[in-house]
Amino acid sequence: MIRALAARPALLPSLGIVLGGALWGLFWLPVRALGEMGLEGAWPGAMIYLGCTAALTPVVVLRWRQLIRHARVLAVCGLLTGTAFATYSASLLMTEVVRVILLFYLTPVWATLMGIAFLGERLTLGRAVALVMGVGGMLVVLGIGERLPWPHNLGDWLALASGVAWAWGSMELYRSGGVPVVEQITAFVLGSLAVTFAGIIFGGAAFGGWPPLADLGAAVPLGFLAGLYVVPMLVLTIWPATLLSPGRIGILLMSDVVVGVISAALLSGEPFGLREALGTVLIVGAAVVEVLGHRDAGGVA
Repeated sequence: MIRALAARPALLPSLGIVLGGALWGLFWLPVRALGEMGLEGAWPGAMIYLGCTAALTPVVVLRWRQLIRHARVLAVCGLLTGTAFATYSASLLMTEVVRVILLFYLTPVWATLMGIAFLGERLTLGRAVALVMGVGGMLVVLGIGERLPWPHNLGDWLALASGVAWAWGSMELYRSGGVPVVEQITAFVLGSLAVTFAGIIFGGAAFGGWPPLADLGAAVPLGFLAGLYVVPMLVLTIWPATLLSPGRIGILLMSDVVVGVISAALLSGEPFGLREALGTVLIVGAAVVEVLGHRDAGGVA
């Protein structure tokens, strides 16, 4: 087992990002639950990221020197990844869960293009096939042939923007080199919190305005519990992103699509039929092709 992992150093972080993506596929549940408690727009995300901040406070206290030492890199990575998931969480209350997940997962397209432009990557046959399968699966689920798969409201646009921000952020994580993962996770949470409150302050009613203090107080326990759920997900998201190329991260994170689409169909009443099933099969196939069809050549890719 250990020999097999040593021979394929990308395998363990690849499995980690697949598991992390599956957990992100259920992230909409606490967001919607907080929404049902009276919080609108970006406020559910704010409560969750406040819960994450509370959980990570000991890290900030114990590792503040490392945070300051890597401040510039952490600021860039934190703001980009924070923007990605601040907009992602806000969009979950503004449009259908399935549309949010699928518009976000145009990420492999942006990530692959950025990898080619800025990291000198080559578009291999295996990755091209994985991209075609993944994007094809998304288009099937979006209903290509019935309507144009294009953003139709603010929630759709936020979901699309979150995918672009995550592709850029994952590229910066990959380039960040020796910055410890613990600091990257802390920067992610603080970046998410900063961008979320910026949206609330400058976005007005579209991002939820200012809810009654009673609603905020009632939401604190659930926000903290959701934060405890999110922190392990961040480990399984940020750690692989420091080791694997943005293109691979974008494709393997598609496990979020499968779990999110199925859970939304079962628990929120959103449709899941033959079209959705075919789309998820294509997306899972994309992840399998990416993992098995790409051989490591002297490093983790």
